[in-house]
Amino acid sequence: MAKGLTKRQEEILDFILHYVETEGYPPSIREIGQNFEIGSLRGVTVHLDALERKGYISRSNTPRSIKLTHPKFTPGNSRVTMLPLLGSIAAGALTVPAEADIEGTIPVPIEMVKNIQGAFVLRIKGDSMIGDGIMPRDLVVIRPQKTFHGNDVMAVRVGEEATIKRIYKTSKGVQLLSSNPDHPPIDVDPTQTEVIGKVVGLMRDYEANSF
Repeated sequence: MAKGLTKRQEEILDFILHYVETEGYPPSIREIGQNFEIGSLRGVTVHLDALERKGYISRSNTPRSIKLTHPKFTPGNSRVTMLPLLGSIAAGALTVPAEADIEGTIPVPIEMVKNIQGAFVLRIKGDSMIGDGIMPRDLVVIRPQKTFHGNDVMAVRVGEEATIKRIYKTSKGVQLLSSNPDHPPIDVDPTQTEVIGKVVGLMRDYEANSF
């Protein structure tokens, strides 16, 4: 048994480690509860709080935010990397400020961002890209870049606001296209438009209220 841990705490720690190694990201609180037949989320967080106090994990209030922090978990054996979560970005009307403070860090499978420098994560707000399978509250991984092709899904800054869209050049300037027919194209001034980066990955927490 690991020093200072109860049998149940060690079992939960082993489950988290195995989950991260096999899935590439940590389990949700609800998944931990289901595995150990713990009937309430509070029942799980009591054990997670103990593991955090004892230095084995750290957590934030973001989805799937459990991070293994004990020295026994060597970074070279990890299949995930921690990326900054920069807040929410619109997938709808241009209503979300482009500038956002870092809310925390999110574990992302290493293969998703292999050879990418400066990648970051944004949370989706809105339903304009559901035709591409990008749903509200999804987390999208962004590769910083300034170039784009018409078929790429991009993070774009327009003035002081930002959104996720496809971008096309037109005779009149630049047009942002949604993949939801309920959202019409948006014509924007190219001099006020900045490409932030390309969507290269997507993560979804099916139990958004489990953290």
